[in-house]
Amino acid sequence: MSRSRRCNRVAHFSLSLRTVKEEEVPQDDANMLQGKFRKLYYATDGSAHYKGVGSVGWEPENVVLEQAWEDIRERVAEAKEKVLAGEASPVLYHMERTLMTPDILAGHIGWPAFVVRLHLRPFFFGRLGRKTLEKYAYAFQISLEELTDITKIK
Repeated sequence: MSRSRRCNRVAHFSLSLRTVKEEEVPQDDANMLQGKFRKLYYATDGSAHYKGVGSVGWEPENVVLEQAWEDIRERVAEAKEKVLAGEASPVLYHMERTLMTPDILAGHIGWPAFVVRLHLRPFFFGRLGRKTLEKYAYAFQISLEELTDITKIK
């Protein structure tokens, strides 16, 4: 490909990019996080210089985030019900609450993921030693009592 054709492609690509002006950065007032968190967007100011502008988001993004958080809340509630019914160990509840998977949790405590999956069952959880329970408590950033006492989950 000749140099002039490459230059034309680059020029075409750069012209197809739309620059956002500072006043066009989305600021949706119905932000689910009530404006506590802001994202950084780059926009041009009045003199066509790029500038970082904080944004609380825009409606489609906020709707998707709200749906994702609703799904997480449901998973935590299901895990809580399973623990209280004796179908799962408290590790499942705290794992869901802290947005971890067995693989991520295994990385934190230094055990293989299949062992963590076993510890999600009440039978195996009841046989864990203090040192292992302390590793789980440390990974969840809770006390050992909070991990082992099911009434604390209520």
